[in-house]
Amino acid sequence: MTNLLLDLPPLSAARFASIEDRVARLLGTGQDVLITQGEALLPLEGAIRAAAGPGTTALNVITGPYGQTFGDWLRDCGATVIDLTVPFHTAVTAQQVRDAFAEHPEIDFVSLVHAEAATGNTNPVAAIGEVVREHGALFYLDAVASVGAEPVLPDAWGVDLCVIGAQKAMGGPAGVSAVSVSERAWARMAANPNAPRRSYLSLLDWKERWIDGGRKTLLHAPAQLEMLALEACVERIEAEGLETVMARHASAAAATRAGVVALGGGIAPYVRDAGDAAPVATTVRVPSGTTASELVARALAADPELPLAAGGGVLAREMIRVNHYGPEATRGTVRACLAALATALTDAGLSVDLPAALEAAERAWG
Repeated sequence: MTNLLLDLPPLSAARFASIEDRVARLLGTGQDVLITQGEALLPLEGAIRAAAGPGTTALNVITGPYGQTFGDWLRDCGATVIDLTVPFHTAVTAQQVRDAFAEHPEIDFVSLVHAEAATGNTNPVAAIGEVVREHGALFYLDAVASVGAEPVLPDAWGVDLCVIGAQKAMGGPAGVSAVSVSERAWARMAANPNAPRRSYLSLLDWKERWIDGGRKTLLHAPAQLEMLALEACVERIEAEGLETVMARHASAAAATRAGVVALGGGIAPYVRDAGDAAPVATTVRVPSGTTASELVARALAADPELPLAAGGGVLAREMIRVNHYGPEATRGTVRACLAALATALTDAGLSVDLPAALEAAERAWG
């Protein structure tokens, strides 16, 4: 039995390196870019464990669930962690970060999520990066959800460790991810005696055996299908144009938000200020007396393939997420999701105006 996905020739080191180069161009970075063989949690955790340890004082910004996870990893590494937590319906500000440095000038590491797909907010990384640079701290950024939906510019923003994944706005595979690493970050890792070595989490192993070796010999057999899918994904973005891809996501977000406001039925955008809302996904607060997970189940009854989901954990009661990213960042997806939400709200006995919602969404598309 033969299959196009079987019996492929081995992926060469040269081709692996060429895919890394294309990802680097996507990020507009001159830093080292390493493609890691696993979902983005691999480099997210690996980068923290490599760069932080006893003696590190970390400012951990929490605007959603991933920020909470980063704080746990930092504490497990032995770092002193200062959590800066803001309500999940908003974004952190550069002034709040500046105030944290004023109160704790010993901070030497800052961890931040760019866009929180789980809560629908996005943070002003460029402005925060200026503050971090002023104080000489190492800047770690989770850009997994934002890359492809909005600008991600590690060099311009002074980001030392920038982790991305392809499975959201890029519309690619979940099984591989990437991290860009500045020279400062490599130096911090090399000086950290607790940085993982001879471990799947080790970035230093990859630097010494792959990057410093001229990218000629891979450490282990790569995840071949995922690497080829990532290559195809980047190629598709290059063909469409990154600016066009990002504009499509911004339009989908604006249209969804406008449609939700016009739909009625007691729903409202979860992120209150449109300027704080991420273009990768729109989160919706459900009306009092309803449950988000139940409304989603009703909405998906007619079309289970729609990119609608209830929030995670406690947010499963109050939040619905419209995941208009990647191939789903289209007018058709927005219209279908609004129609499904209208059906669910109507079934729950609430009054909605779907024509007004669709009209508002079309006007907002841009």
